[in-house]
Amino acid sequence: MDMVLGIDVGGTSIKVGLFTPEGELLEERKVPTPALVNPTAYEVVTEAITKMLVAHGATSEDVIACGLDIPGPVAEDGTVGFLANIELDPEGLVGALNAALPNATIAFVNDANAAALGEMWAGVAQGVSSYVLIALGTGVGAGVVVNGRLAAGAFGSGGEIGHMTVNYDETLVCGCGRRGCLEQYASAKGIVRLYLEACERRGVTPVEVEHATDTLSVFRALASGDECAKLAVDEMCDYLARVMAQVSCVVDPAMYLIGGGVAGAFATFAPELRERFRAYALKTCRDVRIEAAGLGNQAAMYGCAYEALRLRQEAGN
Repeated sequence: MDMVLGIDVGGTSIKVGLFTPEGELLEERKVPTPALVNPTAYEVVTEAITKMLVAHGATSEDVIACGLDIPGPVAEDGTVGFLANIELDPEGLVGALNAALPNATIAFVNDANAAALGEMWAGVAQGVSSYVLIALGTGVGAGVVVNGRLAAGAFGSGGEIGHMTVNYDETLVCGCGRRGCLEQYASAKGIVRLYLEACERRGVTPVEVEHATDTLSVFRALASGDECAKLAVDEMCDYLARVMAQVSCVVDPAMYLIGGGVAGAFATFAPELRERFRAYALKTCRDVRIEAAGLGNQAAMYGCAYEALRLRQEAGN
């Protein structure tokens, strides 16, 4: 029996999904891991895979494709760029997986790109050939799909819309080293910062915010009529809509999907985002659909599995 694996690689754990080649998720397991930089750590991953396969009456020889998604740029040739938030030796991990899964095609995919592919395989974007998934979470990233193919770019930075400059007067430095990036306003951290700054300007006491990315408290405040929360969310929507309007001039997608942790409040800010997009977009792009992504935090796991399977099929295997 043919099996496909999707591995969502995080800083302290991985999420492993076992799929059929048709996209049915058979099982998902979360596996705590040490830094993936040595054989001992790789063995934690391969042993978890083996146990999952055995539970479904399969062996390592049955795995025909295995995808991994990581939080960093991945070029078209599979070369991994910088990894700012994770300890990982890509070559070492791939070597261990090749040894453990002798018949599998292995693929590395950026996590936002993987989420976009997952939505095409089993989510909201099924049957849509050109769309952009925007992941609003700790950072801001996007997966761009054009004519059914991922547009990763020559250097793996295709879709890095979080680092498009939207405010040339910003004095705070973004994590990328520049200033005024979309990520500074539309990420979870950015929304919380905008809220606290609005409260400070108005001289009002903010609601209790538990941590730097606690957008849940901000959106609760918005629902209760907090004017500073409204100002913050409106500013986030404004910057995001401006960037989406520019992306439409280049890519002209049929649909935008909003994913990531912030998307849990999509219904709250969707009307404002749609209105501002229409105000900024080129006339011919205004009718693009703007919807919530459908697979939640499983999207990247689906997507990297799909990409590995696609590469195998493309190679004629």
